[in-house]
Amino acid sequence: MITVLAMVNVLAAIVVAQPADKPNILFLFADDQRADTIGALGNPHIKTPNIDKLVKSGVSFDRAYMQGGLQGATCVPSRAMLLSGLPLFRVDEKLLRDPTWPAAFGKAGYTTFVSGKWHNGPASLPLAFQQARSMLLAGMTDPMKARLSDLDNGKVGPAKLAPKHACAMFADQAIDFISGHGKGPFFCYVPFDAPHDPHIVPDDFPVKYDPATMPAMANFMPVHPFNNGEMTVRDELLLPWPRTREAVSRMNADYYRYVSYLDFQVGRILDALNKSPYASNTIVVYAADSGVARGAHGLIGKQNLYEDSLRVPLVISGPGITKGERTQAMCYLFDVLPTLGSLCCVPKTSTSEGIDLTAVLKNPKTPGRPRLSFGYRTVQRAVRDGRWKLIVYPDVNVKQLFDLEADPNEMSNLADKAEHANRVKELMVTMATDLRSHGDRLPLEVANPMSATWSPPQPKRPVSGAKQ
Repeated sequence: MITVLAMVNVLAAIVVAQPADKPNILFLFADDQRADTIGALGNPHIKTPNIDKLVKSGVSFDRAYMQGGLQGATCVPSRAMLLSGLPLFRVDEKLLRDPTWPAAFGKAGYTTFVSGKWHNGPASLPLAFQQARSMLLAGMTDPMKARLSDLDNGKVGPAKLAPKHACAMFADQAIDFISGHGKGPFFCYVPFDAPHDPHIVPDDFPVKYDPATMPAMANFMPVHPFNNGEMTVRDELLLPWPRTREAVSRMNADYYRYVSYLDFQVGRILDALNKSPYASNTIVVYAADSGVARGAHGLIGKQNLYEDSLRVPLVISGPGITKGERTQAMCYLFDVLPTLGSLCCVPKTSTSEGIDLTAVLKNPKTPGRPRLSFGYRTVQRAVRDGRWKLIVYPDVNVKQLFDLEADPNEMSNLADKAEHANRVKELMVTMATDLRSHGDRLPLEVANPMSATWSPPQPKRPVSGAKQ
């Protein structure tokens, strides 16, 4: 006859043998946030207390990158790459062809939820997520006048005017989801549309920045020195030429304020998580879809392959993850969800090509990818390893070689120096090989290049008698 004590021991053994609950995922995703706009990562001029807490509780990647874009709205391919785990030259920007990682989490028993910007077409939204609230089905808008849609019964409903700032709406919906969640693990994705322009926050938000005290930009230029193939895209028309430090400082004061407003909304969501039963078993990710120039190299937008535009913030914290460490491991954004899948025992999708960074989260000194390659439309390609970076502009046959250890702001072009000729040749071969492995076949040089000389267009003069 089994004694009571023996029965207790048997039940205890069964409990011990049960797998631990799968961790939840809270993924907070910014829009156009430079990697250098976080206080705890070295920017003493900006106020980001809530993102700073994540930095102190997890691993921060100093070399995380988006891979580029084949159109000016680079957030479209960036978000598609993130959600599918596919590289730039093989990703379906509409997310209709290949399985997504959120759908994989759903199949693995996760409740999947999203609120925020969805720039990949409404048809793919119900394929990726089970629940969606207050969705901005556009690339940009006045966030105080945003028209947002819900997903009901698998269909995207009509857009309705939001009663408050779009970012506040997204945070509200995430808080409601976390607070009302029942049993089972969840995947909560909050893709904000901040700090993308227009840099608009509620008038009563108390954090403000004085343009006169904005930090000087080391790689500021009045005009980009040559034609990069995308000199007059929409983003580059946000400020006139030549750029002035004063105008850039005014823009960046508004930009910093928007980052701080985003940080405030992040704090609201994190507070809700900390008050919930899920705080100790949730992996929190903070990242952004791209950086942005904002005056660097004479550029304003993100349609280039400089570090300011390609490098993104990436912070991962949660159970089993090293706290308060930074890593030099190189990675793409499309490596993040495969890593979360590994941590959550979610089977890999059939087409995902991202790598697993779990080892880096346990030991930040673990190396990531040995090198990274990038592309923008048909006019720019680049490759970087742990030290060197080569950018090529095929249409004009211009090359730029930067020593990122000695010159992180990419100000000194070494490509034409005789002592670096072999290095340029080697990196050209490496770039071509890497890009081909990702599905790119663009020639890196042309036989008859266009002139690289470029001058800003003259301001349009008003027609005589027209209203000013």
